Amino acid sequence: MNPLLRSLTLLAVLALPVRAQVHPPKPGHWEGALQLPSGKLDLLLDLRLKDGAWQGALTIPAQGVKDLALEGVAVAGGKLKFASPGIPGDPRFEGAIAADGQVATGTFSQGGARLPLTLRYAGEAPLTAASAGPVARAGERLVQFPGFNGFPLNGTVLAGGSHPYFAVMVAGSGPTDRDWSNPLIPMPSHAGRDVADWLRAQGIGSLRYDKRFIGSKDPKLDISLDAQAGDIKAAITEARKLPEAKGKKILLVGHSEGALLSLVVADHADALLLLSMPGMSMGKLILAQVQAQLTAAGAPADVSATNMGYLESVLDTIRRNQPLPAAPSGVAPGIVALAKGLTRPESLGFVRDTLDLDPWVLAARLSEPSAIVWGDRDVQTWRPPTVPASYHGLVLDLPDANHLLKRETRPRGELNGATAMTAYGDKTPMADLTPVAEWLKTLK
Repeated sequence: MNPLLRSLTLLAVLALPVRAQVHPPKPGHWEGALQLPSGKLDLLLDLRLKDGAWQGALTIPAQGVKDLALEGVAVAGGKLKFASPGIPGDPRFEGAIAADGQVATGTFSQGGARLPLTLRYAGEAPLTAASAGPVARAGERLVQFPGFNGFPLNGTVLAGGSHPYFAVMVAGSGPTDRDWSNPLIPMPSHAGRDVADWLRAQGIGSLRYDKRFIGSKDPKLDISLDAQAGDIKAAITEARKLPEAKGKKILLVGHSEGALLSLVVADHADALLLLSMPGMSMGKLILAQVQAQLTAAGAPADVSATNMGYLESVLDTIRRNQPLPAAPSGVAPGIVALAKGLTRPESLGFVRDTLDLDPWVLAARLSEPSAIVWGDRDVQTWRPPTVPASYHGLVLDLPDANHLLKRETRPRGELNGATAMTAYGDKTPMADLTPVAEWLKTLK
């Protein structure tokens, strides 16, 4: 999901004329919307002036992003700028302020995409974001429970039916919340919630929860492998106490990186459903993903070798706990950004602990019933050419399914991280999960 080398068509920005006398933006609540192919994506901005410095927080209700503290909020020369470098794709905005200080028109960019955005002042009231974040639907209720070392985790319980199992769902990598919404996906996307609904249709209730760093602004928060694995154990413990799970066994449902982490704590569950599991260690997967993107971009052999050599040196410095090496001439900006993301101090320990974690070594130890599910159009974590004989569980291949188990009808050869993402939204239906439903019927 990190587009690296591709041509970008920059969209022209129609800036409002700036008069000689320009007022600064009014502090308070601002609203705007990005026009995406899938529809409108609302953005809410809380803009404040404190002790002479501008501060801001961004809320994206459809993605579950609430009060995300912005960095680099600047007002100068009739322009408003802000960024959120901690989010994948390095989202940022730069726009011209209208003379009355109540409209800012410019460009919102993220992960190589550039979209026009107009923000309008909506009043003095502070941002409440009442519509942001998960809302309990019919048959659901919101819960909070202690995770690793007592850290509070927020979750959603969905009641099931007569199936003898109850699911604990573990989301994938990055800032992916309990519904599998991610700021990098440029449209409303709640595939995890869709999977929970699908499980309920099979008679299985579920607990899905936000990872500990979702919504946190604490750079010192423990997000180590021990902490995140501990949170899964805590979620399983919580699930066994729920009235919705009374008398039921626990099915651990991990997606992508969540599947890898589920393998780490497999002995705490009664069965495992591993969706879009990485078919190799994270280090090898990162290299394979980048090599595929360089090849798809038509990079010459020498350019590819330079970029891959640098990325391999970055992974090696992570293993040896050494400083990030300087990028030589010719390394793509996207790979430099990826290297910086992998070596952020707050997550470096987790990256190091999982970089060479082999999923097949963990899978060989499984004594619980298990199934690994891959979509044949998944360009993020695809099925390897061969599955090791040491794994004794079931492997299920889903035709016309992407990384989020959504329906994908385009040929796999036409897909890359950027194009595949256009089918990740809520408007794309789920793929045919009948093989998974048949396996679930075998669980007793």
